[in-house]
Amino acid sequence: MKAIIVDDEELARKNLSMLLEEYCPTIEVIGDAGNVADAKSLIESSSPDVVFLDIRMPSGSEGFDLLDQIENRNFLVVFVTAFKDYALRAFQANAIHYVLKPIDIEDLIDAVERITSSKNTFSENPENFETYFESIKNLSNSMDSEGYGNKVAISHTKGIKLIQIEDIVYPEASGNCTVLYFSDGTRYLDTRTLKIYEGILNPKVFYRIHKSHIINLEYLKEYLNEDGHFAVLKNGKLLPVARNRVSTFVKTLKAL
Repeated sequence: MKAIIVDDEELARKNLSMLLEEYCPTIEVIGDAGNVADAKSLIESSSPDVVFLDIRMPSGSEGFDLLDQIENRNFLVVFVTAFKDYALRAFQANAIHYVLKPIDIEDLIDAVERITSSKNTFSENPENFETYFESIKNLSNSMDSEGYGNKVAISHTKGIKLIQIEDIVYPEASGNCTVLYFSDGTRYLDTRTLKIYEGILNPKVFYRIHKSHIINLEYLKEYLNEDGHFAVLKNGKLLPVARNRVSTFVKTLKAL
């Protein structure tokens, strides 16, 4: 895969290039750029398969500005960032590849393997790029709102599915995966764990009531404590509330 590195620090560009050359033989670095203008010109002239893009948040959004300026967006992106916490929630929610600075070799190899495996999906279905860059736009919006956006992206064998978070009634653990139940009665299996969903969903709206369930409080009808502890949803579904979560759950409800 032909790659371009975009970072305003020359040493960072050289370091990443050397790591890719030594540990990621499927990647060929064909150029690098230190600013938006040079990066735009380089991308348009060389048609890379993947762009390793530095993102300077929250002091600026040059990386997103660059992507907005490219007309023929038929490449994948690996964001390189030094920011953690809320920024990582945004990446996880939008199924976008990233590596943290300082770069860990294993993380870099993992990101390259995942981006390589995604390439065929986009090669066979170029229309997936439109959804992909919509997901990146949502990533930008999520970062502006401290990591809690209004959409979540789910990767699957044919591309990426974007769903409205407000439509999720409750996520349920299923082994190491999560089943998402929606307001229209449909459901969808995601390979991310419920723990990850607990991190990327806004806790002001979604509450973990049990080791296997998180509920959207907008769809909660009532709480029952007869013959156990249960959250009753507007669709009639009864979900158990773990005994050790009852006290804080009741306090949360009283504060609504």
